[in-house]
Amino acid sequence: MQLTFTDYTFGASVATALVLTAPEVLVATGDALTDGESLHAFLTEHGIVPGDRPATVADLDEVRALRTRVRDIVAAPNEEAIVDGANQLLCVARTVPFLGRHDGTWTWHLETAPESTLADDLAVVIGTGLLGTVASLGPNRFRSCESPSCNGIFVDTSRAGRRRFCMPQVCGNRVNVANFRARRRREQQDRPGTGPTGAG
Repeated sequence: MQLTFTDYTFGASVATALVLTAPEVLVATGDALTDGESLHAFLTEHGIVPGDRPATVADLDEVRALRTRVRDIVAAPNEEAIVDGANQLLCVARTVPFLGRHDGTWTWHLETAPESTLADDLAVVIGTGLLGTVASLGPNRFRSCESPSCNGIFVDTSRAGRRRFCMPQVCGNRVNVANFRARRRREQQDRPGTGPTGAG
Protein backbone atom coordinates (compact mmCIF):
# COMPACT_ATOMS: atom_id res chain seq x y z
CA MET A 1 0.00 0.00 0.00
CA GLN A 2 1.21 3.48 -0.85
CA LEU A 3 0.34 6.41 1.39
CA THR A 4 0.65 10.07 0.50
CA PHE A 5 1.39 12.76 3.08
CA THR A 6 -1.13 15.25 1.75
CA ASP A 7 -3.60 15.12 4.63
CA TYR A 8 -2.64 13.90 8.09
CA THR A 9 -6.21 14.42 9.32
CA PHE A 10 -7.29 11.29 7.44
CA GLY A 11 -5.02 9.03 9.48
CA ALA A 12 -5.99 10.80 12.71
CA SER A 13 -9.69 10.30 11.98
CA VAL A 14 -9.09 6.60 11.27
CA ALA A 15 -7.25 6.33 14.61
CA THR A 16 -10.25 7.82 16.41
CA ALA A 17 -12.71 5.65 14.52
CA LEU A 18 -10.75 2.47 15.28
CA VAL A 19 -10.48 3.24 19.00
CA LEU A 20 -14.22 3.92 19.15
CA THR A 21 -15.02 0.38 17.94
CA ALA A 22 -13.75 -1.10 21.22
CA PRO A 23 -16.08 -2.76 23.74
CA GLU A 24 -14.91 -0.48 26.57
CA VAL A 25 -16.36 2.42 24.57
CA LEU A 26 -19.40 0.67 23.13
CA VAL A 27 -20.52 -0.70 26.48
CA ALA A 28 -24.16 -1.12 25.47
CA THR A 29 -23.57 -2.91 22.17
CA GLY A 30 -20.11 -4.46 22.57
CA ASP A 31 -17.16 -4.73 20.21
CA ALA A 32 -17.96 -3.41 16.73
CA LEU A 33 -15.24 -5.58 15.18
CA THR A 34 -16.57 -9.09 15.75
CA ASP A 35 -15.64 -10.88 12.54
CA GLY A 36 -13.97 -10.49 9.17
CA GLU A 37 -17.09 -9.00 7.67
CA SER A 38 -17.36 -6.18 10.22
CA LEU A 39 -13.65 -5.45 9.89
CA HIS A 40 -13.97 -5.38 6.11
CA ALA A 41 -16.89 -2.96 6.41
CA PHE A 42 -14.89 -0.68 8.73
CA LEU A 43 -11.88 -0.61 6.40
CA THR A 44 -13.97 -0.08 3.29
CA GLU A 45 -15.90 2.74 4.97
CA HIS A 46 -12.63 4.52 5.63
CA GLY A 47 -11.09 3.76 2.25
CA ILE A 48 -8.17 1.76 3.67
CA VAL A 49 -8.42 -1.23 1.32
CA PRO A 50 -10.20 -1.93 -1.95
CA GLY A 51 -13.75 -3.13 -1.47
CA ASP A 52 -12.94 -6.59 -2.87
CA ARG A 53 -10.16 -7.48 -0.43
CA PRO A 54 -11.41 -9.95 2.18
CA ALA A 55 -10.49 -9.63 5.85
CA THR A 56 -9.48 -12.85 7.61
CA VAL A 57 -9.69 -13.97 11.24
CA ALA A 58 -5.94 -13.34 11.52
CA ASP A 59 -6.49 -9.80 10.24
CA LEU A 60 -9.19 -9.30 12.87
CA ASP A 61 -6.91 -10.39 15.73
CA GLU A 62 -4.08 -8.16 14.50
CA VAL A 63 -6.32 -5.13 14.04
CA ARG A 64 -7.78 -5.57 17.52
CA ALA A 65 -4.24 -5.67 18.92
CA LEU A 66 -3.43 -2.54 16.91
CA ARG A 67 -6.55 -0.88 18.32
CA THR A 68 -5.20 -1.36 21.85
CA ARG A 69 -1.84 0.12 20.85
CA VAL A 70 -3.50 3.11 19.22
CA ARG A 71 -5.63 3.76 22.29
CA ASP A 72 -2.50 3.71 24.45
CA ILE A 73 -0.82 6.20 22.12
CA VAL A 74 -3.75 8.61 22.02
CA ALA A 75 -4.06 8.40 25.81
CA ALA A 76 -0.30 8.80 26.38
CA PRO A 77 0.65 11.31 29.10
CA ASN A 78 2.91 13.55 27.01
CA GLU A 79 3.92 14.37 23.45
CA GLU A 80 7.16 12.38 23.62
CA ALA A 81 5.19 9.23 24.39
CA ILE A 82 2.69 9.99 21.61
CA VAL A 83 5.46 10.55 19.06
CA ASP A 84 7.40 7.48 20.15
CA GLY A 85 4.31 5.29 19.91
CA ALA A 86 3.32 6.66 16.51
CA ASN A 87 6.87 6.24 15.21
CA GLN A 88 6.73 2.59 16.27
CA LEU A 89 3.59 2.15 14.14
CA LEU A 90 5.55 3.30 11.09
CA CYS A 91 8.27 0.70 11.60
CA VAL A 92 6.10 -1.90 9.87
CA ALA A 93 6.48 0.00 6.58
CA ARG A 94 10.09 -1.21 6.27
CA THR A 95 10.83 1.38 3.61
CA VAL A 96 11.89 5.00 3.39
CA PRO A 97 9.74 7.99 2.42
CA PHE A 98 10.11 9.16 -1.16
CA LEU A 99 9.00 12.15 -3.19
CA GLY A 100 6.54 11.51 -5.99
CA ARG A 101 3.87 13.37 -7.93
CA HIS A 102 0.33 13.38 -6.56
CA ASP A 103 -2.27 15.26 -8.60
CA GLY A 104 0.55 17.10 -10.32
CA THR A 105 2.26 18.18 -7.10
CA TRP A 106 5.46 16.81 -5.57
CA THR A 107 4.35 14.99 -2.41
CA TRP A 108 5.96 12.76 0.20
CA HIS A 109 4.94 9.11 -0.04
CA LEU A 110 5.47 6.04 2.10
CA GLU A 111 4.91 2.52 0.86
CA THR A 112 4.47 -0.55 3.02
CA ALA A 113 6.40 -3.72 2.27
CA PRO A 114 4.82 -6.13 -0.24
CA GLU A 115 4.34 -8.75 2.48
CA SER A 116 2.69 -6.31 4.90
CA THR A 117 -0.55 -7.37 6.52
CA LEU A 118 -3.79 -5.47 6.59
CA ALA A 119 -3.01 -4.36 10.16
CA ASP A 120 0.44 -3.16 9.03
CA ASP A 121 -1.13 -0.96 6.37
CA LEU A 122 -3.60 0.40 8.88
CA ALA A 123 -0.78 1.09 11.36
CA VAL A 124 1.07 3.21 8.79
CA VAL A 125 -2.05 5.21 7.96
CA ILE A 126 -2.69 5.87 11.64
CA GLY A 127 0.93 6.50 12.55
CA THR A 128 1.36 9.21 9.93
CA GLY A 129 -1.93 10.78 10.99
CA LEU A 130 -0.93 10.93 14.65
CA LEU A 131 2.51 12.33 13.89
CA GLY A 132 1.03 14.93 11.56
CA THR A 133 -1.41 16.00 14.26
CA VAL A 134 1.35 16.48 16.83
CA ALA A 135 3.51 18.41 14.37
CA SER A 136 0.72 20.63 13.04
CA LEU A 137 -1.69 21.04 15.96
CA GLY A 138 0.15 19.92 19.08
CA PRO A 139 -0.42 17.19 21.67
CA ASN A 140 -3.36 18.98 23.31
CA ARG A 141 -5.54 17.68 20.46
CA PHE A 142 -5.36 14.16 21.96
CA ARG A 143 -8.30 14.03 24.36
CA SER A 144 -10.65 12.00 26.51
CA CYS A 145 -14.36 12.31 25.94
CA GLU A 146 -15.95 14.81 28.36
CA SER A 147 -19.07 12.73 28.79
CA PRO A 148 -18.94 11.33 32.33
CA SER A 149 -20.46 8.05 31.15
CA CYS A 150 -18.05 7.46 28.24
CA ASN A 151 -14.59 5.86 28.05
CA GLY A 152 -13.89 7.16 24.56
CA ILE A 153 -10.78 9.04 23.47
CA PHE A 154 -10.20 10.89 20.23
CA VAL A 155 -7.94 13.11 18.14
CA ASP A 156 -9.40 16.55 17.44
CA THR A 157 -8.33 17.76 14.01
CA SER A 158 -11.12 20.31 13.68
CA ARG A 159 -10.19 23.82 12.61
CA ALA A 160 -11.41 25.42 15.84
CA GLY A 161 -10.00 22.69 18.05
CA ARG A 162 -12.92 22.80 20.47
CA ARG A 163 -14.25 19.27 20.14
CA ARG A 164 -15.25 17.87 23.53
CA PHE A 165 -16.78 14.48 22.78
CA CYS A 166 -15.54 11.36 21.01
CA MET A 167 -18.93 10.98 19.30
CA PRO A 168 -20.60 14.41 19.38
CA GLN A 169 -23.89 13.11 18.01
CA VAL A 170 -24.08 10.53 20.82
CA CYS A 171 -22.07 11.70 23.81
CA GLY A 172 -22.69 15.39 23.19
CA ASN A 173 -26.43 14.89 22.88
CA ARG A 174 -26.48 12.73 26.01
CA VAL A 175 -24.74 15.44 28.03
CA ASN A 176 -26.99 18.15 26.61
CA VAL A 177 -30.11 16.18 27.54
CA ALA A 178 -28.78 15.53 31.06
CA ASN A 179 -27.94 19.23 31.51
CA PHE A 180 -31.38 20.26 30.24
CA ARG A 181 -33.14 17.91 32.66
CA ALA A 182 -31.01 19.14 35.56
CA ARG A 183 -31.91 22.75 34.73
CA ARG A 184 -35.60 21.85 34.57
CA ARG A 185 -35.41 20.18 37.98
CA ARG A 186 -33.70 23.22 39.50
CA GLU A 187 -36.26 25.58 37.96
CA GLN A 188 -39.13 23.50 39.32
CA GLN A 189 -37.58 23.40 42.78
CA ASP A 190 -37.09 27.19 42.75
CA ARG A 191 -40.75 27.90 41.97
CA PRO A 192 -42.88 28.83 44.97
CA GLY A 193 -45.00 25.98 46.23
CA THR A 194 -43.30 23.30 44.08
CA GLY A 195 -40.56 22.19 46.44
CA PRO A 196 -40.63 19.04 48.55
CA THR A 197 -42.71 20.80 51.23
CA GLY A 198 -44.88 22.73 48.80
CA ALA A 199 -48.60 22.33 48.67
CA GLY A 200 -48.51 22.01 44.87
